[in-house]
Amino acid sequence: MDNKKQLMTLALCGMVGLAQAGEKEELLKLRNTTTNLIKELVKQHVLSEQAAQDMIRRAEADAQAQVAEQTANKAGKNDPAPEAGEVRVPYVPDFIKDELRQQVRSELRADVVKDVMQEAKTQKWGVPDALPEWISRFKLSGDLRLRSQTEMMGQGNATFGSYYANFQNINQLGGLTAAGLNGYLNTNQDRQRFRERLRLVIDADVTEGLKASVRMATATVSGGGNNLWYDPTSTNQTLGNYSGQYQFLIDRAFLKYDAVNKDGFKWLTLTGGRIANPWFVGGGEFTGGSELVWDTDLNFEGFAATARKALGNNNHALFATLGAFPLQESALSSGNKWLYGSQAGVDWGFANHDQLKMAVAFYDYENIKAKPNTNTPATCSTNNANNSFSVPQFMQFGNTVAIICYDGNNIPQSYGLASDYRIVNANASYDFAMFAPHHLIVGADYAKNVGFDKSSVQKLANTTVGDNTNAWQVRFDFGWPKVSRAHQWNVFSLYKYVQSDAVLSAFTDSDFHLGGTNAKGWVVGANYGLMKNVWATGRWLSTDVITGPKYSNDVLQLDLNTSF
Repeated sequence: MDNKKQLMTLALCGMVGLAQAGEKEELLKLRNTTTNLIKELVKQHVLSEQAAQDMIRRAEADAQAQVAEQTANKAGKNDPAPEAGEVRVPYVPDFIKDELRQQVRSELRADVVKDVMQEAKTQKWGVPDALPEWISRFKLSGDLRLRSQTEMMGQGNATFGSYYANFQNINQLGGLTAAGLNGYLNTNQDRQRFRERLRLVIDADVTEGLKASVRMATATVSGGGNNLWYDPTSTNQTLGNYSGQYQFLIDRAFLKYDAVNKDGFKWLTLTGGRIANPWFVGGGEFTGGSELVWDTDLNFEGFAATARKALGNNNHALFATLGAFPLQESALSSGNKWLYGSQAGVDWGFANHDQLKMAVAFYDYENIKAKPNTNTPATCSTNNANNSFSVPQFMQFGNTVAIICYDGNNIPQSYGLASDYRIVNANASYDFAMFAPHHLIVGADYAKNVGFDKSSVQKLANTTVGDNTNAWQVRFDFGWPKVSRAHQWNVFSLYKYVQSDAVLSAFTDSDFHLGGTNAKGWVVGANYGLMKNVWATGRWLSTDVITGPKYSNDVLQLDLNTSF
């Protein structure tokens, strides 16, 4: 601050008499320039009138003190005392004077503006009734998406109501008889619908390193009355509810702690509550990564920890994640359903700015297999708690199922999963930087259910099944990594192959083949920025069933996206 005070002193010292008229004129110009700059800052409400006056008074006082100090120093060297009002200035060459003037002008402007802006920010000048400190620790954000979705069924598909059952509806509506036509998948009727998704996020800084976050979102709700159920893989609300209100629910609510070392490297992350997907999913980064195992809208209830180890520098790192998540809990059952997961991988940056990230994971589901009623008769009314509890709360198409119990007419009423699910998953993505600012990302994803036991599944399902336990995907993305401004764009394409029991149908992609497993096909799409924080998305999904009677569909999705 001493240098700044000296510069201010020089700028305003025209108020004190000088020895030479030319120097007076130049310094008067500089004083006027500085005074006008301060007035302009006041006019723009960057600086208050009182603060400006205080600044000028301090500068005048500093100038007078400096003159007095110079006078005392001269007197100490046996120089004749100056007369009242006299200031003695030693001879300075003209070229040095000009250089000093230019330096004073440039440095003074920058320093004054910097100081004033910092003071205004600290004291909240110009903000009526400045908000309390805790308000600044909250951040509100969100997004809104409008979607047109056209679903076109293939020619020659299996007849509706004759083969492909909707096991989710059967379980939730009280059996095949009660479900009626809703107990079957639509395989023949084209469908056009409009959908909307709204999400609001509140982030709060609790203390250093600890954050709380809550996200509210619209929800996909089915059924009615006491038979409502929610889709964990979708936050879309379909329009056409006779103007009824939407369901707006808590989508996430968690605490997150990040431990950072002295170099700024985040070496540990701990999360608990209803959290975002903690796993690296790779296989394409522009739209959330691969959905081979986990749908991008899926959240996890439980706890996860990720540790990272830098290798040489922060561009090279190893990481490992552990997680435990309760899936279904009941006071009446001894076998609650759980998901345990572990993952290890490497994140490797190259000197040419390419980036490689890959990981291997193991996901183990406990108590998820069906437990058929062995009573006679095997009706659902005679089920014990463990048998009833083995009915999944949510299913999509594809997984091999087993009958748990029947209604009074010996018609199946509840179904469960015929296989255990212990999934090994390997995925990777490579980001090529040679096209910067555009990126080319190549991704690959592979999953296998090693918990599948063919003889056990056939016995439980009472049918012949194959070892359909493999899933894989390849994907290409090219363009801007994030589309957030006008004329930014990216394109993507993928091919996916998911056998019946490779992954749990409840949690995989809800758009590919309209949700679930036992499907293969390709997807192409693009994003294009319309204006800041507004962009359009188009996707075409063309899929077919892998095993069973023909069931193919094409889906066109056109989205208008905003973020705020």
